Amino acid sequence: MVVRERGWRRKLVPGDGPLARVPPLAAFLVVAALFVTGVIVGGMVGALLLAALAVLVGLLLAAAWPLLAPPDRALRLVVLLVVVAVAALQLA
Repeated sequence: MVVRERGWRRKLVPGDGPLARVPPLAAFLVVAALFVTGVIVGGMVGALLLAALAVLVGLLLAAAWPLLAPPDRALRLVVLLVVVAVAALQLA
């Protein structure tokens, strides 16, 4: 049976790897800062920042995929697609 701890104090991923030591609030702030900066800067630089964010989100999704329930997977895929779409719009 898998017990899921909720809240800001839980680990991002179980285990002793590097992501297990990252506070969830810090991860959120880094992601939010990259997204907002990419949208505000715009153009090629903004698109590159958002593309870097999409790669990071994709890597985290791939690493956590086996641990996620199907609704959690779907939500994270939607977030990834939104970031990719916003990055593509920055080039238009």
